[in-house]
Amino acid sequence: MTTLTRKLIRSEPLWRRRSPLQRTTAILLPLLRRPGFSLAVLVVLFSLVAAVTPQLLSSFDPYATAPAAKLSAPNLTHWFGTDELGRDLFTRVVYGASLSVLAASLAVGIALVGGLGLGILSGFAGGRLDAVIMRFVDVLLALPGLLLALAIVTAIGFGTVPVAIAVGIGIIPGFARTTRAEVLRVKTLPYVEAARLGGASWGRTLLRHILPNAWGPVAVLATLDFGAAILATAGLSFLGFGAAPPAAEWGTLIANGRHFLITAPWVSLLPGLFLVAVVFSLNHIARTFEEIQR
Repeated sequence: MTTLTRKLIRSEPLWRRRSPLQRTTAILLPLLRRPGFSLAVLVVLFSLVAAVTPQLLSSFDPYATAPAAKLSAPNLTHWFGTDELGRDLFTRVVYGASLSVLAASLAVGIALVGGLGLGILSGFAGGRLDAVIMRFVDVLLALPGLLLALAIVTAIGFGTVPVAIAVGIGIIPGFARTTRAEVLRVKTLPYVEAARLGGASWGRTLLRHILPNAWGPVAVLATLDFGAAILATAGLSFLGFGAAPPAAEWGTLIANGRHFLITAPWVSLLPGLFLVAVVFSLNHIARTFEEIQR
């Protein structure tokens, strides 16, 4: 390896050569001093805790009915009030995080795997293969995401998993185009070319230099699309394509309360506001990371 090659490899930005833990700590500590960012993180953490261990956040049974207390307004006992069957609405929102977050995680996971695969293949191969893949991606982008998800879920069936698969396929094109653009940008940088001149294989160059340095915009998009996936899965559940009752899914909870918008607006309003808070928090976190990268 020549002296020039070594210098070019060392030209890779120093902060990018740190360990993932060092990068994360260096980025997060200043951000946590921002009240808006801290609040967004707390909302997201609350929803994740609710998804993993909902029993820590509520002592009520999400499926226990109490007809005598049906449609009770929010109070100190029932923070979000009760629904038409007397079930504690806050508890159902908390337990509903499991299905909603699971569906969004599965959707984003499918989009990451599919989008990264298509984007890397397209960016590395170039030529006709790149043109074919990008034309296919353009066709998918031309279709509204929710309409495409509706068509897919109608074809494969109803339920949380089919909804997640449909939403995940619908957001693959965004990941594919972002990954391709970043791969094309990074693979022409001096330290990547130096690594190839130094004898590194394409596989090692991809894993050591290209993917770590192209991951930032993809991670921001994943955070942003996680909120979009929650919103899309809730929308499909609202339309009746999600988990069957009495499952506590955020979209289903909002749909159940639409019959009581005049007499008991909290049945739809409070789950809807909680959903909006989670999505806005994820968007704020993603936008903040995007600003840092600029």
